[in-house]
Amino acid sequence: MADKIDDVADWRRALHQMPEPGFEEIKTSRFVATKLRDFGLEVHDGIGGTGVIGVLRQGTGNRCIALRADMDALKITERTGLPHASRHDGVMHACGHDGHTAMLLGAARELAQRKDFSGSIVFLFQPAEEHGKGAQAMIDDGLLERFPFDEIYGLHNLPGTPVGRFATRAGPLMACEDNFEIRLTGKGGHAARPHTSNDPIVIAAHLVLALQAIVSRRADPLDNAVVSVTEILTDGIRNVLPERVTLRGDTRSYLPAVQAMIEREMRKIAGGIADAFGAEVDVDYSHEFSSTVNHAAETDHALAAAQAALGAQSIEPEPMPMMGSEDFGLFLKHRPGNFAFLGNGTEGAHGLPLHNARYDFNDAALGPGIAFWTTLARQRLPLTD
Repeated sequence: MADKIDDVADWRRALHQMPEPGFEEIKTSRFVATKLRDFGLEVHDGIGGTGVIGVLRQGTGNRCIALRADMDALKITERTGLPHASRHDGVMHACGHDGHTAMLLGAARELAQRKDFSGSIVFLFQPAEEHGKGAQAMIDDGLLERFPFDEIYGLHNLPGTPVGRFATRAGPLMACEDNFEIRLTGKGGHAARPHTSNDPIVIAAHLVLALQAIVSRRADPLDNAVVSVTEILTDGIRNVLPERVTLRGDTRSYLPAVQAMIEREMRKIAGGIADAFGAEVDVDYSHEFSSTVNHAAETDHALAAAQAALGAQSIEPEPMPMMGSEDFGLFLKHRPGNFAFLGNGTEGAHGLPLHNARYDFNDAALGPGIAFWTTLARQRLPLTD
C-alpha cells in the first residue's frame, strides 16, 4: 500500500509542477486521461472544454455515482521554494487541486484493480472551478445526459485541520458568490468649484454606506449575508472632480431568497440615492457561484464512509458553514450529493490558508482521501445489489 501511495504522491508533485488556470488545463487533462486509460477505464475528454470523465463499470448493479475532483490552478506566483514547485511562471496550485486530482486517480486505480463493487462510477475531473464556470460548461456539454449518475460527491482539503480529519454537514456548507458593478454618472468639474459640478464621489460615498443596511436592516439576523464594496474607480485626478465613479464588489449568502433580496435591495438603493442627487446609475449584478447545499441522505452516506475508512474519532458531523464559495454547488442543484472537507495538516506550508503563495498540499492526506473515496464507492455500490 505504501508503494501505491508513493506513486500517487509522485503524480501529485508532477501535477503541481505543471499548473494551468481554468479552461487551459491541457497538460493536466492529458495526464489524467492517460492514467485513466492505463487503469482500463472508459475515457471521455474535452467535456466542457478541458474536463475529463472516466467511467468504471462492474457487476450487474444499475446504480451510478459520480466522484468529482477539480483540476485548475490559480494565477499566483509560487513562493514555496520546494523541489516540486511550479514550472509555469505566475501560476501555481495554491488551492490543492493537484492533490484532489491525484487522490481521485488513486481511487480510480484501486477500484479498477479490485473490482469489489457492483454498478458504475463516473470519475469527474472538472476544469475551471476557481472561476465558477467549469461545472456549468460540463453541464452545457451534456454531462448529465451522457453520464446519468444518481448522486455526486466532492472533497476539498482543509488547511489548519489535522490530516485525516473529515468534516461535512447537511444543508448549507458554503455560500453562493455574486458580483456587482455600479456605475454612477454625475457632472465633473474643478475641485475648487464643487458647486458647479455634481460630484459622483460624494454620491458613491453615500451609496457605500447605504449598501451595508442591506445586511443590517433587510436581512433576517438569523440568515447569513455579506455585502462588500471592494473597488472604487473614477476618471478624476487630484484637482478634478470626476464625471464617473464605478463601485465593484462581492456578495455572499446561502439561501436563494436572501440572494434575491440582496440584488433587489441593491438595485433599489442605488436607484434611490442616484435619483436623490440627480445622477444617473447603472447596476450590473451577476451570479458567479451557486451555494453548496448538501443533501441529507447523501451526507449520511459520506459520513458513514468516512467513519468506516478513517475512524469515528476523525469525523466532524456539524462543522460551521463557510462564506467561501465552491463550484460544486451547481452539481447539487441537479443531483443529490455531498461536499466534504479533509484535513491538510496544521504545520508549515500545509497549514497556510488556501490561495497563499507558500501553501502546499500535504501528501500525507492522499491516503485518507483515497480510503474515503474507495470506501464510499463500495458502500454505495455494494456487491450484494
